[in-house]
Amino acid sequence: MKQFNNNLQYSLGFSYCLGIGPMKFQKLKEYFKTVEAAYHADQRKLELVLGVKLAEKFVEFRRKFDPKKELEKLKNDKIFVVAVDDKDYPESLKNISDPPICLYVKGSTNILKSKSSDARFESIARDPLWGVANEKRGSELLAVSVFFAIVGTRKPTSYGIQITKKFSRELTEAGFTIVSGMALGVDTIAHQTALDSGGKTIAVLGSGVNVIYPSSNFQLYHDIINNGGAVISEFPPNQFVLKGLFISRNRIISGLSCGVLIAEGGEFSGALITAKYAGIQGKDVFAVPSPINSEMASAPNLLIKQGAKMVTTTTDILDEFGMKITPKKKEDIREKLGEIEKLIFDILIKNPRTVDDIAIEINKNITEVLNMMSVLEINGVIEKNIEKKYQIRI
Repeated sequence: MKQFNNNLQYSLGFSYCLGIGPMKFQKLKEYFKTVEAAYHADQRKLELVLGVKLAEKFVEFRRKFDPKKELEKLKNDKIFVVAVDDKDYPESLKNISDPPICLYVKGSTNILKSKSSDARFESIARDPLWGVANEKRGSELLAVSVFFAIVGTRKPTSYGIQITKKFSRELTEAGFTIVSGMALGVDTIAHQTALDSGGKTIAVLGSGVNVIYPSSNFQLYHDIINNGGAVISEFPPNQFVLKGLFISRNRIISGLSCGVLIAEGGEFSGALITAKYAGIQGKDVFAVPSPINSEMASAPNLLIKQGAKMVTTTTDILDEFGMKITPKKKEDIREKLGEIEKLIFDILIKNPRTVDDIAIEINKNITEVLNMMSVLEINGVIEKNIEKKYQIRI
């Protein structure tokens, strides 16, 4: 990625100047025709677009800011930057009404290059072979990097955790790159499950790309970067967390993605804001129905009432994009198990159980059962739920 073209350095300057957002930046380009001309315009002309106070502020900022030095610093910090008018800027994001002036990237820049284009996605989706479940087609799907967002509450219930894991895993296996906001709860689970499933994921931050928030996601942040994914932001490095910035970043999550799944959320969940942006941007909004007695049912159930696509399986999402995936059937999984493992499988398919419960039911030593459970868990057949009981991986 070229770091020192004129368009990039002047776009960087506008991106760094607090108060000049995407809409004002677009007006500047329309009035002055080029980013360079806008950047060097005299204050009087800038006032016609920015107003007196902001024009004065920008001229003072411009006097002190050296875009070439800043680009060099970003390069040394391994932070890549791409301007909205550059060819490497994601097409799907470029097509929203207020695309970020610049995207700051930690990790892979290749994952963003033209691969999220809606037009490209549509042309592939029409291919009747799209999504055929075999290794060859699977590798092609991953090469395309179609982005799909999963968002939801910071305090998911056990139901929400299971739902997020299920859809993140199965969509990753179908070839999607999972996009979310790296917040606690659903976001974190969606990212981590995508990584655990061997896929890539993109985290969109509401802070500078070098500010890890929440700090508890330090390891997740680096795992995303080290496994071929990316952490991105429209805010300059070192920008700390502010409430309004989270709202702003939600439009990027939806804008980057071909669709958005609301896994779980309360009445005032930020996931509703992401869904609203998705609707405005013409993206598909999906929601998983939740138990009506749950505090976290409000967001998905409300969206379904308002016209979001209700989904109960990953196939419901794939069908919207003309994709056909042959899911693994539980019967097929069972047939590959040993005799004792089948007994455990048959017990867990009815209800979650503790290791002690299983040992009693199959009349086996607890140590022997623990060893078998560990193997089944490693092989992705079973998992622990929030109650620390084992269940069949849904």
